[in-house]
Amino acid sequence: MQLHFKQLGRGEPLVLLHGLFGQADNWHYVTQRLAERFHVFAVDQRNHGQSSHDDEMNYPLMAVDVENFFVAQKIENAFVIGHSMGGKTAMQFALEFPNRVERLVVSDMAPRAYAPAHEPIFAALLALDLRSYKTRQQIEDALEPKIPELALRRFLLKNLGRNDDGSFYWKINLSGLVKNYPHLCAALDSKISFLKPTLFIRGGKSKYISTADEPEIFRLFPAASIQTIAQANHWVHADTPEEFVQMILDFL
Repeated sequence: MQLHFKQLGRGEPLVLLHGLFGQADNWHYVTQRLAERFHVFAVDQRNHGQSSHDDEMNYPLMAVDVENFFVAQKIENAFVIGHSMGGKTAMQFALEFPNRVERLVVSDMAPRAYAPAHEPIFAALLALDLRSYKTRQQIEDALEPKIPELALRRFLLKNLGRNDDGSFYWKINLSGLVKNYPHLCAALDSKISFLKPTLFIRGGKSKYISTADEPEIFRLFPAASIQTIAQANHWVHADTPEEFVQMILDFL
């Protein structure tokens, strides 16, 4: 599994893991700011961005992907930050490879199981015949009835690539994500805890981390703290980037 990544800055290593349908570029502002103090690695997870595609995808496998990335980049240990699906990957990695993680930051994700809320998005993307479109705007317009939120449509369409003949293709492994989506919604399963400092950043307008999640968070991450950015939705780093970065810098 070859993980594509972008790196910037100098200093102690810091690894960023994006969420479902995301890629390393989603962290652009965060990468720029954190690179003022750290050597930042923004990674495309399997089946996303420019990383390898595979028919299998679950959090134990993705944690091993990160471990192999550390080995390949000669990273002894690092600060690890993950958002949403990447937050679960980061949690799994910290639980399985605790010596690799100096401190852990999880953005708007708990270790519990989640309802399959992305199924309408998968259905909308699968319904598109990319061969029939000449421009990105045509694809965006075709998605509008099923995905009315403009920001979400444009986020999803960052996954479009273009062949030499001008035709479009998905950079993501769409069929692989659909097949493995139940695994991505599943709870983390661990009998051990990660004992180092951990920060959970919750979006005040998001329901991804609730009061009911706190017992399991503190069981798995007993040194955790939970902080809320009141004005943020689920994409905390995009909604309130400066407050998000400052909260991370204060913690690290």
